[in-house]
Amino acid sequence: MDTASLHAKASQETLASLLQLDPTPIDPEAPPPAFEKPLPSLPKDSPEPRPRSASTSTYPMTMEGELPTPHRGSPSPIFLLSRVQRYSSITLSIFTSIHLANTSLIPLFTRSVPASETYLLQAREIYQTTLSEPLLIGIPVLAHIAAGTALRFLRRSHNLRRYAANAASVSTGKYPPPVPTLRIWPHFSYISASGYVFTAFFAAHVAVNRILPLVVEGDSSNIGLAFVAHGFARHTALSTLSYVGLLTVGCGHMVWGAAKWLGIAPDTSEWTQRNGSRVVPKGRRRAWFGVHGVSAAFALLWAAGGLGVVARGGLTSGWIGTLYDNLYAHVAF
Repeated sequence: MDTASLHAKASQETLASLLQLDPTPIDPEAPPPAFEKPLPSLPKDSPEPRPRSASTSTYPMTMEGELPTPHRGSPSPIFLLSRVQRYSSITLSIFTSIHLANTSLIPLFTRSVPASETYLLQAREIYQTTLSEPLLIGIPVLAHIAAGTALRFLRRSHNLRRYAANAASVSTGKYPPPVPTLRIWPHFSYISASGYVFTAFFAAHVAVNRILPLVVEGDSSNIGLAFVAHGFARHTALSTLSYVGLLTVGCGHMVWGAAKWLGIAPDTSEWTQRNGSRVVPKGRRRAWFGVHGVSAAFALLWAAGGLGVVARGGLTSGWIGTLYDNLYAHVAF
């Protein structure tokens, strides 16, 4: 027989031993114990949700005026135009790199306009052929400008429709009145402003150095760095103003545009005005100075060879000089 069962005792090895307590009467008027918590209110007792304001409507007002994509599988026109604008700038960067080397870096290294002309003629076999010039320059430039202009009008159209929807909601009394300072046109940033100014300088540059020789002479094979130097010698003030504006605005636009696509450009539209002075966050202030510093360095690098060497090349003699005089005579100075 198992003797252990005759002397069984209550187990004392459990985490919580069973204890015998005396019964305690319940007082209905006594306050509840401290460890008890009130039950949450039922759904019918919860407060009614507040109506959403116009700023938190289905289509919130944004700086760029972008609407969400209607369907997952169909991108919006703003999305498509933004991609056209981005990828056209990537294509233009190829031509920009080659042109920077031909008009600034190589003249800066050779310190001579005639010695640099050979490299310019070789580079023209890359970007000035019948096939490469439209693909690398013509089509990307037109697509970039057209996409940027179309984006502004499309965003303005979306903002007008949102304004009409907000006005209708206010008239029916569903929502409180929106913010009175409603922006119909999208924010006109530095990138947008410099882009339109750069378009004017770039069009004048192409008209004088590419279109004018084709119209007057039927050929532009004689146009090179010596033609630019001849223009600086004949019309110093106007040529200097044109090229300084082209380099300053163009380099600023390209650097700020690249910084925007890379996500490092500060958003200046969020900077507030206090007592007539602009308040800039410290982190964005450093980014703002950094991007401007890169823009200035890029412009100075281009001007070092372009204005420091090519612009000082002087007049071209002989029949080539006469040809250059005849071309510049067709420009209204």
